[in-house]
Amino acid sequence: MPVKESIVPSFRLKWFYLVTIIYLVISTYLIIQQKYWGFLFPVGILFVLFFLFSLDLVWIMAVAFTPLAINMADSELGFGVSIPSEPLMFGLLLIFFIKLFYERQYDWKILRHPISIVILIQLLWMTLTCISSEIPVVSFKYLLSRLWFVVPFYFMGVLLFRDHRFIWRFFWAYLIPLALVVIYSTVRHASFGFNEEIGNSVMTPFYNDHTAYGAVLALMLPSALVLSFNRGFGLSVRMAGMVILSLLLVGLFLSYSRAAWIGSIAGLSVAIAVWLKIKFKYIFLTTISVVAVFSVFQREILDRLEKNKQDSSANFVEHVRSISNISSDASNLERINRWEAAFRLTGERPFLGWGPGTYQFVYAPYQMSREKTIISTNAGDKGNAHSEFIGPMSEQGIPGMLIVITLVIVVVYYGLNLRRKLSDRRMRAVSLSITVGLVTYFVHGLLNNFLDTDKLSVPVWAFIAMLVSLDVYRKDTIKNETSVTGESECPSGLC
Repeated sequence: MPVKESIVPSFRLKWFYLVTIIYLVISTYLIIQQKYWGFLFPVGILFVLFFLFSLDLVWIMAVAFTPLAINMADSELGFGVSIPSEPLMFGLLLIFFIKLFYERQYDWKILRHPISIVILIQLLWMTLTCISSEIPVVSFKYLLSRLWFVVPFYFMGVLLFRDHRFIWRFFWAYLIPLALVVIYSTVRHASFGFNEEIGNSVMTPFYNDHTAYGAVLALMLPSALVLSFNRGFGLSVRMAGMVILSLLLVGLFLSYSRAAWIGSIAGLSVAIAVWLKIKFKYIFLTTISVVAVFSVFQREILDRLEKNKQDSSANFVEHVRSISNISSDASNLERINRWEAAFRLTGERPFLGWGPGTYQFVYAPYQMSREKTIISTNAGDKGNAHSEFIGPMSEQGIPGMLIVITLVIVVVYYGLNLRRKLSDRRMRAVSLSITVGLVTYFVHGLLNNFLDTDKLSVPVWAFIAMLVSLDVYRKDTIKNETSVTGESECPSGLC
């Protein structure tokens, strides 16, 4: 027995020496060839070990890196990759499927949940439209990127959030780096005298433009509010939450993102409706009524809006007034131009669409010269359909849009009803903050779409996962609410 015990360490030591020698030889060769990426090997090995032995840590790292990640365009791959967050997400996707293949088990309670069913239907329909796509390579790349967002942060997230402490960890892991981005952007903005035009790009390289930046600030504000004023937390935690909340409010104001402001107002309206105990069906009926009124009196409303000549401005009041300017504001007019092109695309392929991710490559011929603006392009390099609803309609047909609408309705319905089902007061506040945050983005999604980026996909899918986890596991959730940073075993064997 003593002999065997001595053999094992000796055997491992030999492997250590062998791997070290191989690494030194390869590194020396790469240095001679002036290829210094060989120094990343130890980092890669470290990440492999994390993936194998501490998957929950990799998951949190992916969350924390997302606000600080930088998009790197790669002409050989044909699409941009957000470094370092998306490689981590891709690794999580692979590990998830490997575990699923070998263990052949996943909690059916999650898969049977209505929200999960809609998400699975969406992924299946997306796959079908990839096959019929005008540009299949683009569509399957788009599908792959959607999978590395949905699988780690929804299907894995539901299991992780069974332990409530992962909810707090997610909030802090995303909010702290986001607060750093706000500080960076605000300092840069101040150096230009808070100029409105410069304010559209001061958040680069972390966010491509002010609309995505404003959207994520509006989405995360309710979470920061819970951390700031929930009495279940200690004073130091609430003070830290208040600092972050203040930064997010400043960032949202200085983002000059009108869509984010509209989303925030919508979220606040839902929160007030919940506080007044207005039922979901009345909120839903009110929304349907507004849409119906706009449809019936569409021409009269548009005629009225065309009389507004106020362009976007650094003046807050004037900037708000410019929201309804569809006569001279280039941003608003270009958005309408993209929507009109999307409707024409849908007219040609109403059932299957043109394929996920293809809009920007196919819409140019469907623009009308009278609808083009000074920022219109035929090169397919300035964004997509600017709507989470109209975009899928042109790319995945009318069924694709209906699936998105169904998902939004189901998520908001369960989010609002979940608050009544939960007995834990702090979790009730969390469920409401999550739902309100998602409402801000869903309303924002009428005017822009960012679910093809890690910046918004990570919090949106994670928030939906939180709601499902709180609903599915509300009776047998791991209850350890006293510690925000305490250690726990990773649930369901994910780690």
